[in-house]
Amino acid sequence: MDRVVGLASQRAVVIFSVSSCCMCYAIKTLFGELGCNPAIYELDEDPAGREMELALIRLIGKKKPVPAVFIGGRFVGLTEQVMSHHLGGTLVPLLRDAGALWL
Repeated sequence: MDRVVGLASQRAVVIFSVSSCCMCYAIKTLFGELGCNPAIYELDEDPAGREMELALIRLIGKKKPVPAVFIGGRFVGLTEQVMSHHLGGTLVPLLRDAGALWL
């Protein structure tokens, strides 16, 4: 758990992902198109990925804990929550407040 929390707070935007997941790809694409440069941790490619996945399951309370998005060190949500923020117009202000966007 400490590793996940530590990684999540090191950059303005952190995404825990699985490289073969289409929803993870969609979220990574969204942040790229918004002009962000998130830190991305591919759990299936990281030697400590399984440990991080279990920590995310405990933290989030979901069996499929990806894509898990942290902004400003705070858990924002999985795909549904991130898209709700985006469609509701609250995602960009969150990114600005965290220093992930300059515009």
